[in-house]
This record gives sequence, structure tokens and C-alpha cells, in this order.
Amino acid sequence: MARIGSFLIILYLTYALTLCICDDDESMYYGGNKGNLFPGFYRSSCPRAEEIVRSVVAKAVARETRMAASLMRLHFHDCFVQGCDGSLLLDTSGSIVTEKNSNPNSRSARGFEVVDEIKAALENECPNTVSCADALTLAARDSSVLTGGPSWMVPLGRRDSRSASLSGSNNNIPAPNNTFNTIVSRFNNQGLDLTDVVALSGSHTIGFSRCTSFRQRLYNQSGNGSPDSTLEQSYAANLRQRCPRSGGDQNLSELDINSAGRFDNSYFKNLIEKMGLLNSDEVLFSSNEQSRELVKKYAEDQEEFFEQFAESMIKMGNISPLTGSSGEIRKNCRKINNS
Repeated sequence: MARIGSFLIILYLTYALTLCICDDDESMYYGGNKGNLFPGFYRSSCPRAEEIVRSVVAKAVARETRMAASLMRLHFHDCFVQGCDGSLLLDTSGSIVTEKNSNPNSRSARGFEVVDEIKAALENECPNTVSCADALTLAARDSSVLTGGPSWMVPLGRRDSRSASLSGSNNNIPAPNNTFNTIVSRFNNQGLDLTDVVALSGSHTIGFSRCTSFRQRLYNQSGNGSPDSTLEQSYAANLRQRCPRSGGDQNLSELDINSAGRFDNSYFKNLIEKMGLLNSDEVLFSSNEQSRELVKKYAEDQEEFFEQFAESMIKMGNISPLTGSSGEIRKNCRKINNS
């Protein structure tokens, strides 16, 4: 673990030294100035904002590589509910019912304490300036870089919501056992297309999933007591050892059996070999010709996957941002101001 931690710190330092400083017209290039978001938003008000976020995330990932996947997942689950507004970070308080207890998040969403640490460091440097929504978006990008994945300039300027939506969290976020059409529909509802579905699913090249998320594939995929025919048999047998028919709901298995701690394109190679862990993974190869061709392309060309992943992450980060005088800049990501 010490060697892994040292590697991550070196990778972080290399990344920090090579970070691009762009011109003031960058807002016209990244996301078409979507909602007035642009990478240099904090250049004057909090010039060390990105450095601070990277430093905290680097330490967290060095302590536990899995945290990179957890932070990416928080960003994804936040953006699919009310847009990228930090609503997922709110605890239950007053009129707010937290999204943390929704079906997609309960007992699985994690990394909130890292976001707390990031926010505390930002408040110490630049009080009332950097939103929790922006901090989480930056943390997702840094999580990619720190595990060997692509980097991108993050358009910034989001503000934080003063509300949360438990129903939105339950209904908008794709589930592991959703059909292909349901998954695509839920992405489409957020303005994301099939290419985004496949590329963003590639984030499953890192991290783990709970037994409860894939048990159905092992024992009763179609309600007839039979396992999923799109699951490679020896891989399924290995998974059954970690995930019994009953019990062990929280037991973890790697989303990418080959390199769960490194961001690469082996996830797509696994799908071709019928070794995608979740039903929502494998249907990308088994259920649709267009998505199958994208899987093949990314399996063959990691650079192509990295480029599209970065583009799709920027696109996802642009979902319905609060800007200008909308929302607020929370002092504490877990609660709205004056609550």
C-alpha cells in the first residue's frame, strides 16, 4: 500500500506541474459557455482552489485507492438529480430530506467526509467563495487523473442548491439491473446520448460493487431461477463464492476484474469477454449494435476512450447548473446556510 500511495503522490505532483493556464475566452470553448461556466472562474477570487482540491483528493486516494471511484460516483449521482448542484451532499434538516437515503445511495454512497475536508480547506483559504458543487466536480476529475485516467479543464461557476430531491434520486439514477432501454432513457433525460452512456460507464474500470447489485445475474436473472446467459460461466462461479444466494449483501467485488485500482480501458475488454460485473455494464455489449461497436472501439483504443470520457464528463458536469444569483455558496456542504 505504501508503494501505491507513493505512486499516486508522484502522479499528482506531475499533474499539478503540467496543469494548463488558459485564456479568458476559454468559456467559449468549454461547453459553449453553458450557464456561464468556465474553467477560470476562480482565477481572481480563489486562485489556489483547484490546487487545494487536488491536494485533498490525492491524500484521500493515497490512503484508499477505492475513494477515487467513490468520489466519481458522488458526482454522477449528484448531477442526475436537479443537475450538478451539490444536492446529494445535504443531510436531512428542516424541510430537506436527504438524497443519501435513496435506493441508489443508501449504504453505498461514500466519500462525504473527503468532500467535507475539501470544503474546510477551501473555506480556510477563500471563505464563501467556492461552491460544494464545483468542489465535487473538481474532485471527480482529479480522481480520474490520480488513478491513471484522463484530465480535462473543468468549467466552473456552479452554485449550491438549497433543496434536495429524494424522489429524483430514486427515479433518475440508472440502476444496476435496468434494461438497456431504461438506462439510455435516463441518460437521455439528462441531455446525454448513447456515446455518453458507453463512455461514462467506462468509469467502472475502477471501484467495487456490492453483492446486492449483481446477485440477480448469478441466480435469477429472468425470474426463472437461471443465471444470466451473458455472464461468462467461470467468472460467474467465482462471483458466487463472494455473493451467496442469500446474505452477504455488502460483500464487494471488483467492477473491473483486471485492474480495479487503475483507470484504463480493460472494462470494455471485459464486456467483450462477458465479464462485466453489472447487468447495466454487460447490456452495453449484448443488447444494442451501436453501443456494441462503441465498446469494441474503446477496447481497441484507450486514447479514444479517454478523449470521449473527458468530453462526456464535461457534458455531464454542465447539467442544469445553478449560476449567478441562483442558489448559494454553502459554508458547510451538509447543510444550507442559516439552517
